[in-house]
Amino acid sequence: MTAHPWLHEIPWPKKKLPRDQLEARIERVLTMENMGVLATSAADGPIASPIEYYSEGLVVYLYPQPGSPKIAAMKRDPRICFAVHLPMVGWASIRGAQLFGKAQLLEDGTPEHDHGLKIYRWQSSAIQLGRKVDEPPIGPLLKLDPDKIVYTEHWIRRDGYAPRQIWHKSSD
Repeated sequence: MTAHPWLHEIPWPKKKLPRDQLEARIERVLTMENMGVLATSAADGPIASPIEYYSEGLVVYLYPQPGSPKIAAMKRDPRICFAVHLPMVGWASIRGAQLFGKAQLLEDGTPEHDHGLKIYRWQSSAIQLGRKVDEPPIGPLLKLDPDKIVYTEHWIRRDGYAPRQIWHKSSD
């Protein structure tokens, strides 16, 4: 006898979650963490870096280091992938999301940048770095409004749903 017999079922279920339920699960994962991995394409190969983020719905905001190789890579090729996962303590707990889309670098002083800074909690980082909490960071803020999200959660297999769900911005 195993703790989770539904994990042993083969083939895995293929049933899709209803869109509203899938979006709610993705949003929940995005609010349970604030660190992810940003993958970009540099001229000499991929770059994947851990980075702090904050979300608004399915949109994530990140603050890449000004002048970093990531920014140069995104200016050259704006296609990016951003991945978030929750800590794993076994197969039943696997849960995460990969967001795919084009990087939008929001410049200082624009309404979009100002809005993004309201979502991105830069003040907590400022405290850790010994910076003033009344002076927002300068430089571009990265916005990812994904075109596609690959969501993985093995727990939903017990309810007959596929552990890997694909969300597209355009309705399925």
